[in-house]
Amino acid sequence: MTALVIAEHDNASLKVATLNTVTAALACGGDVHVLVAGANAAAAAAAAAQIAGVTKVLHADSDAFAHGLAENVTAQILAIASSYSHILFPATASGKNIAPRVAAKLDVAQISDVTKVDSPDTFERPIYAGNAIAIVQSLDAIKVITVRTTGFDAAPATGGSAAVETLNAVAASDKAVFVGSEIAKNDRPELTAAKIIVSGGRALGSHDKFMEVMTPLADKLGAAMGASRAAVDAGYAPNDWQVGQTGKIVAPQLYVACGISGAIQHLAGMKDSKVIVAINKDPEAPIFSVADYGLEADLFVAVPELVAAL
Repeated sequence: MTALVIAEHDNASLKVATLNTVTAALACGGDVHVLVAGANAAAAAAAAAQIAGVTKVLHADSDAFAHGLAENVTAQILAIASSYSHILFPATASGKNIAPRVAAKLDVAQISDVTKVDSPDTFERPIYAGNAIAIVQSLDAIKVITVRTTGFDAAPATGGSAAVETLNAVAASDKAVFVGSEIAKNDRPELTAAKIIVSGGRALGSHDKFMEVMTPLADKLGAAMGASRAAVDAGYAPNDWQVGQTGKIVAPQLYVACGISGAIQHLAGMKDSKVIVAINKDPEAPIFSVADYGLEADLFVAVPELVAAL
């Protein structure tokens, strides 16, 4: 029984989500292999070989993988899938794009957003916005799994000494072509990997107020910035800051929620944070039910005072 982890990387280095996925793969039992499909991605493959617990790295190098097109990566996975009992992806935008294609081609059920491995064929995953946990048993010969990275500790990035095996890369698909990308530049930590996150809600009232109040706090704490869906929908913050069931799932060491009421969809995305601080003037706000520290106050007064005290 061998598990295959599909590495997420930028051709130069691995994304942290890959390390969490390796931990989940180790819990499935047996050996763990990592597939690094990229263009000039030898550095990423070498980094994968250093991950503790990994026994082999499969390196497929081709221009077809330069931008991680799902059609091409799927074909590469399918070329080697028969050798594995489990194929695991991080439950990121990339993983969620590729995993369903692999599952459909293999004619197996996808097991999504796994947070715990009970046994090699039994897994736990949240449903109803995290209000219930489903225990799912799969009898499929090959189990295609996406892993909620906040449910697993990151495997040590060093200490391993896996062999790197070069694969023959599959031909590029003629059905998809990379046209271009618009990448938002951000000097702050990436939201899903940040240790500290400060988030704002609709109570901030406008984009200008959001930035005026929240940016100094984030600067003081060296934090990533997040937002509730209501704030994003209102145009106060960009889409990639959205935390919640329909945004990003985060579990930082510290999560500071300012002016966020705590709708169930938002709580589903951040309630696994180690320490939650809530600032809200509504004493009945649901966010206080999950907060470790709650401050009933006007955020326009409390946040600047907090920044001044830091």
